[in-house]
Amino acid sequence: MGAEQVTERFTQLYGARPEGVWAAPGRVNLIGEHTDYNDGFVMPFALPHRAVAAVSRRTDGILRLHSGDIEGGRAEITELRLDTLAPQSDDDWTAYPAGVVWALREAGHEITGADVHLSSTVPTGAGLSSSAALEVVIALALDELYGLGLQRWKLARLCQRAENVYVGAPTGIMDQTASACCEQGHALFLDTRDLSQRQIPFDLAAEGLRLLVVDTQVKHAHSGGEYGKRRAGCEKGAALLGVDALRDVPYAGLDAALARLGDDEEVVRLVRHVVTENHRVERVVSLLRSGETRAIGPVLTEGHASLRDDFRISCPELDLVVDTALANGALGARMTGGGFGGSAIVLAESTETDTLTKAVEESFTASGFTVPRVFEAVPSTGATRLT
Repeated sequence: MGAEQVTERFTQLYGARPEGVWAAPGRVNLIGEHTDYNDGFVMPFALPHRAVAAVSRRTDGILRLHSGDIEGGRAEITELRLDTLAPQSDDDWTAYPAGVVWALREAGHEITGADVHLSSTVPTGAGLSSSAALEVVIALALDELYGLGLQRWKLARLCQRAENVYVGAPTGIMDQTASACCEQGHALFLDTRDLSQRQIPFDLAAEGLRLLVVDTQVKHAHSGGEYGKRRAGCEKGAALLGVDALRDVPYAGLDAALARLGDDEEVVRLVRHVVTENHRVERVVSLLRSGETRAIGPVLTEGHASLRDDFRISCPELDLVVDTALANGALGARMTGGGFGGSAIVLAESTETDTLTKAVEESFTASGFTVPRVFEAVPSTGATRLT
């Protein structure tokens, strides 16, 4: 839904035109999975799929929220009092925008209320950061409407706090930063420890390449226990190794570090994934900067094997995408996102994508799985004001 349609619907709902319309995208993570909450490296880029919000200020301490197309959205408006917002009090989609308002107020910013109509084309539960898009679009709108003057990285931090504390999902900083900060035609090389950023040119079409997203339509929930267990295991590994975070374990010293962990097999696997994944991000950055885009394919595939075998967050549908794509000529493929479902990405020659898509769809049908949704991922712009 575009700015005009969102404006029209807002006006129908609230009886006046909004003060503005903003958009924030979902994201695909090219490489660097489950490294962000370990102070590591990630490399996402923004999708053209986005959340769009029409917003106006209120002065009576009321937050009114509406969406007709977000999963869980309803025909009626949800009305909340700002002074009663409390962490983990809401298990609906409204927790994401409400959590941002709560986080802004907790940080000392005087938000006195808002009317909001939201629409989103970011698939939910697909590992493409639909929740971060909702958070960032609200944060950007309120930042501009209330004249807060917050830098994008600070907006991302507040959105992460909303998801961690208010929603109760132990996510890292990558998703919100990608939605807030990505640039069109680039992938974002982000150091999640100090939030330093480098925009890396990523123009696949110019090189005759395409990156496909295969949404398996297997749903996952970040706030579920398995994600939290992996994060706790990583923190245990860091503590056993005497470092602040697994980011501090050098790739060259990995074998020695694993030996120090002894027979705690689960922690060994988690540590091995994080350290090798950070190294894979650095390899991809180096290859892209030297113009060797096709050579990133095997690195992506290595990343999937690590997520499948060490982090153990893949599933049969994701493995089937990767195996089928590679068997039919893909340059590389891996799952992307939190895991336990969601999406995989496939890097391929532009001339091969139709054949690959057909092969993946047929393999899912033969296996009795729901046919996946396949679309091209084009590096797009980050959060912005539309009107």
